[in-house]
Amino acid sequence: MTIKDRLYNSCEEYLETRIQRISKLLKDLEDDMENEGKSSAGDKFETGREMMSAEWNKLSKQLIEFKQQKQTLNLAKRRQSSKTVQLGSLVKTSASNYFISISSGKIKLEDKLFYAIGANSPIARLLLGKSEGSEFEFNKTKNTILSVE
Repeated sequence: MTIKDRLYNSCEEYLETRIQRISKLLKDLEDDMENEGKSSAGDKFETGREMMSAEWNKLSKQLIEFKQQKQTLNLAKRRQSSKTVQLGSLVKTSASNYFISISSGKIKLEDKLFYAIGANSPIARLLLGKSEGSEFEFNKTKNTILSVE
């Protein structure tokens, strides 16, 4: 399995863990709302119901966002390798190694550190469309793209 494949798998695990956690929280909240309706009355009931409803909305929104990220990751996985940086590229620079996919943070593989970043992140916007040997400046530091896979 290539490093790029392992990075995809790590990002998939990241998303799947979050999707499962939020789904469980929504299920638990749904059970709580159902039980609250059976046992409460009055203003206390309404306040509790509103709080649960707000939490439900927040979690539902997060779930939608993670599912959209999953679609983005799948799109990145289907992209053909290119000599220029695009969604799905593994970019090694003089400063760091970047996997342009979703924002899931640091991933350590084979004693090397990679950053899984979204295509809309500031560093990705600087890298997109560039190729091996290109220079770019990030945080007032000049860097060079060493390779694009």
